[in-house]
Amino acid sequence: MVDNSHILPLNADVGLEELTANAVAIGLPMNTKFRNTTLREVMLVKGPQGWAEFSPFPEYGPEESAAWLSAAIEAGWHGWPEPLRQHVRVNATVPAVAVEDVEAVLARFGRVSAVKVKVADPDVATDIARVKRVHELLPDAAIRIDANAGYTHQQALEVITALDFLTYAEQPVAGIQPLAELRADLRAAGSSVLIAADEAVRKATDPLAVAQAQAADLIVVKVQPLGGVRRALSIVEASGLDAVVSSALDSSVGIAAGVALAASLPKLDHACGLATAALFTTEPANPAFAVDGSLAVGPAPEPDPAMIQRLKLPAQRQAWWQTRLAQTHSVLAARA
Repeated sequence: MVDNSHILPLNADVGLEELTANAVAIGLPMNTKFRNTTLREVMLVKGPQGWAEFSPFPEYGPEESAAWLSAAIEAGWHGWPEPLRQHVRVNATVPAVAVEDVEAVLARFGRVSAVKVKVADPDVATDIARVKRVHELLPDAAIRIDANAGYTHQQALEVITALDFLTYAEQPVAGIQPLAELRADLRAAGSSVLIAADEAVRKATDPLAVAQAQAADLIVVKVQPLGGVRRALSIVEASGLDAVVSSALDSSVGIAAGVALAASLPKLDHACGLATAALFTTEPANPAFAVDGSLAVGPAPEPDPAMIQRLKLPAQRQAWWQTRLAQTHSVLAARA
């Protein structure tokens, strides 16, 4: 039985008026469609400790968004723990692009030692060809796939078996029990490809149920969906599983929190999915571009006021984000 009694509570100690005093919603244009969008909307919030990000995806309601607001409060009002390392290795991310576009996407990331490839779009054959193209271009790189729970059991078995060079497969199927069944079948078939849980961790009522079900070899942790750096650390510790840190398609302000989490993990064996700044055409702050395959630990970058004005969403969307912030704050306060 996994003990979840030491998981930290969400941060809820900042009033709505203080949050909204320095909050602005912006849109980040993307180089390639990702999560079916070409414009990533985020809200930036400034607190006494610096800039923070609140950017749950548009389809998330106040209940699911509460953890994201907790992470913003931690970043802007409390800061992060002291790091255990000063640099964090990162992977390139290849969206579900056509096979002929893989090389151009990889070129944006510079030199990397690991690549995450999005799959389950549009079909299994294209997925396999896309991943094999990455392997052909970077034969020495550690390659992992991310299906965002988009495969059936049989599709996942087919893809993972065909790509036996993979380091791990991230959330190939939906749900905890299906993940456990897939992992068991892969081991029975002699596959050594690891299974990583993402959505099964951050969307479950009990984020440790994955460990209890022996459904994964490692967990993918993201700062905003788990409620902040310290809370994510407590979840990793309680799970007893290895972890890798990934972006929730954050701006470079939010990426700084991901780097802080990765830098604070006692054990970090895998390159992290935090190099997603390369997916945006522009940002309001210095982009978190990797140097020699790594990101440096540090505070969130200071946005340029002129760039914020340039990227600021129209009045109607500003109002939508302000309403969303208020509704989410209400949920978060009620949980405290």
